[in-house]
Order: sequence, then structure tokens, then C-alpha cells
Amino acid sequence: MATTGVHTGLGRMFLRKSVGQIQAEHEHGELKRSLGALNLVLLGIGCIIGTGIFVLTGRAAAQFAGPAIMVSFVITGVLCAFVALCYAELASALPVSGSAYSYTYASMGEVAAWVMGLLLLLEYGLAASVVAVGWSGYFVSLMQDMHIVIPPALTAAPGVRVMDPSGAMTIGVGVVNLPAIAVIAAVTLLLVVGVSESATVNNIVVAIKLTVVIAFIAIGSQFVNPAHWSPLVPAEVPAPPPGTPMDMGHQLGRALWDVITGNSHSRYGIGGVIHGAAVIFFAYLGFEAVSTAGAESRNPAKDMPIGILGALVICTVLYIATSAVLVGIVPYASLDTPAPLATAVNQIGLPWFAVVVKIGAIAGLSSVMLVLLYGQTRIFYTMSRDGLLPHFLALVHKRFKTPWVNTIIVGAAACGAAGFMSLDALSDLSNVGSLAAFTLVCVTVIYLRVSSPGLKRPFRTPFFPVTPILGAIMCLVLLMSLMAGKATRNFFLIYLAIGIVVYFVFGIWNSKLGRGVTVLGGEPEPMELPQPLE
Repeated sequence: MATTGVHTGLGRMFLRKSVGQIQAEHEHGELKRSLGALNLVLLGIGCIIGTGIFVLTGRAAAQFAGPAIMVSFVITGVLCAFVALCYAELASALPVSGSAYSYTYASMGEVAAWVMGLLLLLEYGLAASVVAVGWSGYFVSLMQDMHIVIPPALTAAPGVRVMDPSGAMTIGVGVVNLPAIAVIAAVTLLLVVGVSESATVNNIVVAIKLTVVIAFIAIGSQFVNPAHWSPLVPAEVPAPPPGTPMDMGHQLGRALWDVITGNSHSRYGIGGVIHGAAVIFFAYLGFEAVSTAGAESRNPAKDMPIGILGALVICTVLYIATSAVLVGIVPYASLDTPAPLATAVNQIGLPWFAVVVKIGAIAGLSSVMLVLLYGQTRIFYTMSRDGLLPHFLALVHKRFKTPWVNTIIVGAAACGAAGFMSLDALSDLSNVGSLAAFTLVCVTVIYLRVSSPGLKRPFRTPFFPVTPILGAIMCLVLLMSLMAGKATRNFFLIYLAIGIVVYFVFGIWNSKLGRGVTVLGGEPEPMELPQPLE
């Protein structure tokens, strides 16, 4: 335990953990450093390939981009490459378990770190709920194949339409998404009792997901109808006023202006392609999850960049191919379901293949939920150790050696969101949190280059400062596209306002950094959470 001077006044808001202090905390950490580059790539692929490709691709195509969902994936992939390069630099220089929260604490100070913690709660906590809704869709579809029918009212959030297996007809309206609640509760229980997943089990799950996706591309490509790709960018709805035709340049300019001003014309057209990119941004969140494993990496300077960038490149190629096959099999307007790949394989007419895809999706999504909830509990644990959250969130169960109170609270909140919020609302809010957090990460790279030029950076973001600036700008453009929705904007602003109030009521007065106390060793007792890969 190290003690420095006690800080008073509003200046406490801008206290920063020094880079040396963060590195010292890492050196004194007790987490097992056993992850190599291949483990990290597989961890990233395991978390990336999930809800984005199995669930949100259909929504983005049906509601916003049409067949141009392929272009949306290219846009988002380029953006994530910029952000991933920034993450790679920070992860190699600051290999800590707090991820973006710790990076922000070192650069912009305590209040910014608190805001980052709020954003990561949206990213990880609600992301797990999004995955649960997708899991529910595939589970219900698989049960239908086995002639077990779950009442539609128990398979969706209140007021959400439930579609038939073809995605063409409404068969009911949801009251509660019971399968989603059940699977989140099961994952929470696993995290509480500390049932660790071995590297072998996780690698098998990743192999299953990769096999399912590649098989879908290979088999599904034989059933593609090229007519479904035309027009690549459907006409905007509502269409532009008569007599005002616009070329591609004018469409792009107006789309960006609409995003900036909040006047969203995002159903199809160029604006729809951009908004679709914002929606499917969720599909790439796994590469950021790799950075949370920095404290367990054997050689973070070398392995973290390989893990982050390797997983991103592999998944981007698979995403573009999968979306091309998906909209080539099923007309894009019929893909607005929680299980679009299931809709496509049902239409192909190969019952055995449909079962394989659904089982693969269920297994893969289960793994993703575990990693996301695990990541959220780790962030809460880190914030609690810093004094910004109540101490009980860092309490470790005497028998299971896991932060059980923290895990139960996170799990209960995720259950409520999964059971009673729509997929649209959950994914939008999760993406808003992620995009805002990624913007801060890009800014952090710039700040540390200026404030700590002598910091050892085993990996340096190329083309500095262009790369982090472009990453931040692209994140803001997509963020504003999502914020054009009134409900999403209002929830996000109210959520941030409440979070800031909590900081001034509790966090600022209990911050260990502000009170001159820094934990370097084993107080409180370090948690032993299930490690996705060892």
C-alpha cells in the first residue's frame, strides 16, 4: 500500500494515475500471465463472431442498408482498424486489466475515467443482453425444428412483434423474453461459482463458430440469387422530392450533413449505409475485449497487437462474405428477425444444415455472453478497488474466490434488459457506449504522445496523428447517426447525467487516488474469474 498527499477541491476530478503507477500495479498483480498471441487472436475471434453476424446483420440490412450491408461492413471494418491500432499501442504500453478505463485514468484524469466506466457499462452490460436476445431467437427456432413451440409472448420484449420462421409474417407480440433471461441467469451462476473454461473448451467453441460461418458461406453461396443484390443501395425512404435527382457525391454529402444535424434519413440510400455501419459496429466489439486480458498476457508488448489486429482482419473478411451470401439468399426486407441466418438456412431447404447452424450459433453466443459479463465484472472490480464504486463490488467469495456480489448485480441488470428491452434499443445503446468509449481511446493516444513522449511504446500507432484523428472523427460520425434517434439520445444523456451525479455524491469523496492511497498488491484480495483462454 502506497500513500501520497491527500488532494482536496475540484482539482480531484482531474487527478491522473501516473503511467508508472499503472505499470507498478500491473507488476504487482497476481493474475496468471499465460496468454500467448494465438490465445489472444482466438479470444478476439471468439468474442467478435457472435451477435453481430448471427443477429444484427439482418436488422441492419432490413431497416437501413439493404444489400449494401456489405459496404457497411467495409466502413465499420476500416473504422475499427483505426481504433484497433490505437488500442494496440495502449495495450502494449499499459498492459492492465482495466482496459480503456485505466487508459483514460492515465491521460484525462479521474472524472473522464468515471465517464469511461459508465460507457463500458453500456458496452459490456447491455452487449450481453443483446447477445441473449439473439441466443433466444436461435434457441426458439431450434425448438421449432424439434416441434417444440414456445408461446410467442414469452420469446420477445413487451410490444415486439414475433415473426414466423420465414420472417415474412407476424405470429404474435412479446410480453417477456424468457429464454434470454434464463440464459443470462445461467451464465451469471457460472461466473459466481467460478467454473473456469479451459483453453481446450474455448478453442473448440471458436472452431465450431468458425466452421458454421465458413460452411454457411460455402453452402449458402450455391443458393444465392444475384437479383437480390440489385439495387445494391435501395432508394431512400422517404424518397427525395421529385425533380431533385442527386448523384452519389451529393447523396453522400447530404447523408453526412443529416448525421451531423440529427435529421436522419437513414432508411436506405447512402444515409442508410452509414447508419447500417453504426448498427453493425456491435459486430466488432470483441477486438476491444482482447485488451482487457492485458494483465494475463505473457508478452503484451508483442502479443496484444497481434491478438487485436489478427482477430479484426480475419473477422472482417468473414463478415463481408457472410453478409453477401445472406442478402443473396433472402430478400433484405425479410431479414428483420433475431435469427437471420436461421431464416436463410430455413429457406435453403436443407434441414440438417439448419440444425447445424442453429446449434453453432447457440454455442457461440453462449461463449460470447460469458466473456462480456466477465469483462463487465472485471471493470467494476477495478473501479471498486480504486474507490470510485462501493467496496462490496470487489468482495471475493470465500469459497468460490469470485466477486460474487458484483457478478449477481451485473447479471440481474442484464437479465432485466434482455427480458424487457427490444433488440433495437439494446443494440443502439450498446453501440452508443462503445463509440463514445472508442473516441476517448483515440484521444488518449494523442494525449499520451504529447504528455509522455518518453513512454516505452513497444507498438506505435502508424501514421500518427492521422490514424487516431480519423478514428475519433469516424466514431463521432457514427455516434451522431445513432444519437439522431430521440429515444436513444434521451436515454443516453439521462444515463450520463445520473452517472455524473453519482460520481459527485460518492466517487469523488471515496477515490483512493484523491485520498492519497494507492493499492499495489493484494488488498483487497484479487479475484479469480473464469479466464476465457489460458
